[in-house]
Amino acid sequence: MDDRAPDMELVHLLRAVTVEFDLLGAEFAARNGLHPTDVRALIHLLDAARTGTRATPGWLSEQLSLNSAGSTALVDRLERKGLVRRSRDTADRRRVLLEVEEKAVRLGRSFFGSVIDDVVVVSDALEPGERETVRRFLTSALEAARRARPS
Repeated sequence: MDDRAPDMELVHLLRAVTVEFDLLGAEFAARNGLHPTDVRALIHLLDAARTGTRATPGWLSEQLSLNSAGSTALVDRLERKGLVRRSRDTADRRRVLLEVEEKAVRLGRSFFGSVIDDVVVVSDALEPGERETVRRFLTSALEAARRARPS
């Protein structure tokens, strides 16, 4: 495939955006004494809360491709920092649920807030049809990336 072909422009732009967000995430992690996996865990837990997914340590292990011991160590770290809490599931007291603490939300907002606001402004400037096209493209790119990951 010709890297200079016009249809590769979106691939290169998406890669550049991914690299910039990755650099931002690494800077956030470094400033807050977190491991990059800690940041990914917080993102998964925030996404779970937004979609109503009941996040358990096992679920988080699957999302991050961690073994049980690695997941436990990660949750312990986040809990010690006051960023995540474990609670018992009221429907099944044997199950432990993970929730992001408000402290983590504030910390993330203080660091990522301006870039989030800028992206929202750009999105708001799009026509509804354009926004739908961008959503379809990003959703398809995300699915392609997930398919490419080793299972």
